[in-house]
Amino acid sequence: MNFDLNTAHKAAIEIAKKGGDRTLNYFNKSFDVERKADDSPVTVADREAETVMREEIISRFPEHGIVGEEYNDHNPESSVQWILDPIDGTKSFIHGVPLYTTLIGVVVDKEPVIGIIYAPVLDEFCDAARGKGARLNGEPCSVRSCNNLSDASFVSTDVYTSSGFGYRDAFEALIKKTRIHRTWGDAYGHMLVATGRADLMFDPVLNIWDAAPLLTVLQESGGIFCDTDGNETIESGNGFSCSRELLPKVLEVFESNQ
Repeated sequence: MNFDLNTAHKAAIEIAKKGGDRTLNYFNKSFDVERKADDSPVTVADREAETVMREEIISRFPEHGIVGEEYNDHNPESSVQWILDPIDGTKSFIHGVPLYTTLIGVVVDKEPVIGIIYAPVLDEFCDAARGKGARLNGEPCSVRSCNNLSDASFVSTDVYTSSGFGYRDAFEALIKKTRIHRTWGDAYGHMLVATGRADLMFDPVLNIWDAAPLLTVLQESGGIFCDTDGNETIESGNGFSCSRELLPKVLEVFESNQ
């Protein structure tokens, strides 16, 4: 199958914008909240946004596959997979907090090559493609230089989930070792790292649609996204973002607090 990175990258930008903008029809408005089998919330906004993105992808790239949070896989045998999260941070969205994002990751032969993180309410759009760098609202962006945890700002989604997934000691150690901790989390936290506004973001649990854009965005912004063992992958079920200077110090914390 022929795959043109530039064409797919341009399309991903347009498709993420359409999906994210659909969520604005419901933000800070009244709507029903349902519970999925895993007790996570889902809304009409999640489903409509993913439907919009799926329709665009199928129209433009009928041979490509799609993996999304809300619907079944499409063309699962394709070497090109579009991985979608229409609303990353649905709990924030439900409560009128603008730090949710719309995510697209494009994977070719199991290698991530395109990443999109779009915060519709804030009108912040971070995109990256392999070898092309990363941008925030069209301007080049990068992680900021930070060599020591004592100088680092640390963000996470909340203060409870790490304990539930076996990272309580490591999480508490990172809070103690870093300069400041805030819960500006979900994919928005990783975007803060990629754009030089935070130094470390940790997610103790990630689905593939949560992680799909992060590796490309962080690599292209000069940083790193990896799991707690240091593997640069979107498939481990956990992950953190930071500068490459901070990487060994963060890994040391996880290794010593297992």
